[in-house]
Amino acid sequence: MSKITVVLKDGTRRQVEDGSVWGQVAAEIGRKLGKEALAARVDGETEDLQSPVQADRQVEFLTFGDEEGRAVFRHTSSHILAQAVQRLFPGTKLAIGPAIADGFYYDLDSNHVFIAEDLAAIEAEMQKIVKEDYPLARREASREEAIEYFTLRQEPYKMELIQDLPPEVQVSLYKQGEFIDLCRGPHLPSTGMVGAIKMLSIAGAYWRGSEKNKMLQRIYGTSFPKQKDLDEYLERIEEAKRRDHRKLGQELDLFGIADEGPGFPFFYPKGMIIRNELEDFWRQLHRQWGYQEIKTPMILSRELWERSGHWDHYEENMYFLKIDEEDYAVKPMNCPGGIICYKRRPHSYRELPIRYGELGLVHRHERSGVLHGLMRVRCFTQDDAHIFMLPDQITEEIIKVFDLIDVVYKTFGFPYRVELSTKPENAMGSDEIWDLATDALKRALEQKGMDYQINEGDGAFYGPKIDFHLVDALGRDWQCGTIQLDFTMPECFDLTYIGEDGEKHRPVMIHRVAFGSIERFLGILTEHYAGAFPVWLAPVQARVITVADRHLPFATEVAAGLEEKGFRVEVDDRNERVGYKIRDGELEKVPYLLVVGDKETEARAVSVRKRGQGDLGRIPMAEFAGQLAGEVAQKK
Repeated sequence: MSKITVVLKDGTRRQVEDGSVWGQVAAEIGRKLGKEALAARVDGETEDLQSPVQADRQVEFLTFGDEEGRAVFRHTSSHILAQAVQRLFPGTKLAIGPAIADGFYYDLDSNHVFIAEDLAAIEAEMQKIVKEDYPLARREASREEAIEYFTLRQEPYKMELIQDLPPEVQVSLYKQGEFIDLCRGPHLPSTGMVGAIKMLSIAGAYWRGSEKNKMLQRIYGTSFPKQKDLDEYLERIEEAKRRDHRKLGQELDLFGIADEGPGFPFFYPKGMIIRNELEDFWRQLHRQWGYQEIKTPMILSRELWERSGHWDHYEENMYFLKIDEEDYAVKPMNCPGGIICYKRRPHSYRELPIRYGELGLVHRHERSGVLHGLMRVRCFTQDDAHIFMLPDQITEEIIKVFDLIDVVYKTFGFPYRVELSTKPENAMGSDEIWDLATDALKRALEQKGMDYQINEGDGAFYGPKIDFHLVDALGRDWQCGTIQLDFTMPECFDLTYIGEDGEKHRPVMIHRVAFGSIERFLGILTEHYAGAFPVWLAPVQARVITVADRHLPFATEVAAGLEEKGFRVEVDDRNERVGYKIRDGELEKVPYLLVVGDKETEARAVSVRKRGQGDLGRIPMAEFAGQLAGEVAQKK
């Protein structure tokens, strides 16, 4: 049999049998790869392992360790879910079933109303399909053939999807056992490769995400190659529930959402302490980095929002009102206000860069179905900054922002990754301006030596951006910081500076946040720390616990001495057992519990219990205050 050449990821050229499929190539490279490969990335496109090998193509094999490999694995799992449901509940119509982060779902139209008790039966049937180890066979069909097939099967949602395709397009179908689905693929070679499955929940979802369409039933699940991996994931899910900021916010009396204001958070006294500490940290850091703080109005005229482009590009997310018969909007972003501050007077090139920082409250209309505690709200405070600079200052300023954001995330113990988002479909400005801005961001990233991914088409409507995705204690990814480079707004608002030549020139603008929003960042911190905030953020840093009533005078003296040094202290003098009061302090996640009894009073010391470490023994008051001061100052 003749040989053909393929190119491996590292550039190695390999001879393989003509007529082979990609799965055979993986097995020839190595036994382990042959066992773990799930799909092939061929010249940048993901293909089935059953696809025939073509000469001179570059191939990389994807495993469960690759994001695309996991997507293929879980997309096949969604087909297994659909097959199981149609076996158990005949007549169920299929909509779509994609892979998502950490799992998959399928949207279904069924006369049966699915309840939580159905999930076990569905899961058992899916496991049966896995054991039956059906091969997944792909075949191409014409648009007309596919419509005819799904018409006979009475699958209206599949027919609608096909009818939306151009007439000349070939449609791909995947078959496993008796089950056939419309799908672009790729898929696993067989159902038996799905090692462990868990059905998770049921929800409602409108067909194609439109409230004008029928409400379907959505079944969520997840899958892994090995049961051990699934068990670890389910434990992380349970830990995430224990850390849920909405639950902890209520238990620790920090914040909440009232029925009278869906999407509009309330901060209680203890929550305000954490919030104020975050804002104080932000202000101190920005003073050090040369920012001037401003405050801009919450309501501004329609003319301003039309000029900025928000009226045309962001209208559906905005709140509007009339004042003296004129149209106004509640600001969804702070940037136009920062621009007005810049325009209030002429500027010389010698002044630039000008860095304005603002903790600005913005309002955005979010649908009720997506609201989620502090993570998705309708009003929030952005830790915004707008930098006005000369074109030749771009790289230097972006690198300074990198360094500032790095300090912020390291302070809280977050590792992070970086994405560069490029021009979206609804962008303002010419391709030339976008290319200029995108290239400038790339140069800064490369000069700083930062690894980054490209996120095509996800830039802001006025400019490309760099997004910072931090990783929390459970390994979850949160997009928080962002840097947006903007040549468009200075043009829209006719921003100028007087150059060295005495002529007017156009500045360049950076929009950036570090926290993202105070509210969301506080929610992330609550879950990251599981409510056990570091001492410098903790609403109560130390609680003095009396053994008996006679110890209250010394307990009060201890608390007063610490309060004079700026610490947040409470006294628990309730007529309860010491063990009970200690347990309460631990449940409320107070960093230090200071027990005072006869010996402590006599020695003018405190018996210290540190959160997470237990009893530290008896420590003189002055020594303990010094330790506490050092921990707060270092933001440990």
